[in-house]
Amino acid sequence: MTYFLKELIRTAVMVSLIAAASLAAFGQIAQSSTPREDRLLNGLRLLVWSDARSPKVTVKTRIHSGAAFDPLGKEGTMKLLSDIIFPGGTTRDYFRDDLGGDLKVTCTHDYIEIDASGDADKFLQIVETLSQALTNPLIDKETTGRVKSPQLQLLAGLEKDPKYVANAAAAKRLFGSYPYGRPLQGTTESVSAIDFADVLFAKQRFFTADNATIAIVGNVKSDFAFRVVKRLFGGWLKADKKIPATFAAPEQASAKVHILDTPVPSTSEFRMAARGVARRDKNYFANTVLERILARRVKARDGESAFAANESHLLTGLMVLGASSWNVSGIKRNGTDISLPADLDNYQDHFLKADLSDGEFSAARDEVVGDYSKRGVDDLWLDAETYRLTSAKDDQTAVQAVTLADVQRSLERLRTEVFVRVLVVSAEQLAGAR
Repeated sequence: MTYFLKELIRTAVMVSLIAAASLAAFGQIAQSSTPREDRLLNGLRLLVWSDARSPKVTVKTRIHSGAAFDPLGKEGTMKLLSDIIFPGGTTRDYFRDDLGGDLKVTCTHDYIEIDASGDADKFLQIVETLSQALTNPLIDKETTGRVKSPQLQLLAGLEKDPKYVANAAAAKRLFGSYPYGRPLQGTTESVSAIDFADVLFAKQRFFTADNATIAIVGNVKSDFAFRVVKRLFGGWLKADKKIPATFAAPEQASAKVHILDTPVPSTSEFRMAARGVARRDKNYFANTVLERILARRVKARDGESAFAANESHLLTGLMVLGASSWNVSGIKRNGTDISLPADLDNYQDHFLKADLSDGEFSAARDEVVGDYSKRGVDDLWLDAETYRLTSAKDDQTAVQAVTLADVQRSLERLRTEVFVRVLVVSAEQLAGAR
């Protein structure tokens, strides 16, 4: 048997095994039903999956704008807006104790989402509570002050945390004032500058019916769900005009090592970050698989605290490699000179230089496929709208179709990117050699 024929047979067997694994992992997604959908006259989109077997019902409301739209110098505005919808814990207690469910509000750079759940027979109360809060939230000086106070307390702690400082500095070095380079939570300075008029203005611009989608899953008849939502959300105002998600492109990043000191003793946080891809990019899933492979490689070299993170947003993304307690004993200062590892300029080569192996690819791909298959069908449809994907179904097909060659191309692209490098190290350590 010729070498060529052996390789052909080996490749065919491997493809068959991968296909079988994909079908098994995606059985649940493939069987999930397409929702009944409608759009109100005010532009609000409704998606309903009726499941008579479930004792619960979940209502997710996605506002398709997030912290990327924070005004420059007032970062944290959209996060405060998400907090002001249900200030305090009273409503959350109501959902848990009276409705048999839960309430969670999430703010990202790309969206704000309100996840509400409860017993199926409490569906009307769930939607009534959401309607009152979303269509007419109380935004005044007093309420804004109430949500600002815990946010400022949180930031006071985060801005002393070397891990948080390193992550924020890496994003800022990579993107500058571009939205994804600015902290979602804001800073103590930017949040202090926000007043209730800023939050109210953000609500008027983005909390509009035509910028939202409601997804309902559970034991509720679709006809009843549509009637309830139309009655309670039909008066929600639509925007006068759409706010496009377009921003001036960030400037070229610098590879110069950026060093910050921290009062935390015996600390060293190292980050490398490069441009990634947008969520809707055809290479998104290849980059996600690559993230898992790089995570294993950095852990093998820099320990279990090391990580890789692929963050993909609406317009672009970033790939971050990092480690804690990184070369703690080898970083010293002598006057104005700081000693750093000799290979720092090409440090990324430790993780990017070697091509991918079949084993690395298979293990990482199985993880990505498995994690994706666990996501709720409502999340997939909401993502499709937020990130302007062709469809949730096409997204499911794309993750199954990732090949070793696709991920290898993503690795080769990453090799050509400029990596910003940030080192956060304890001040006493930098002053250690004088």
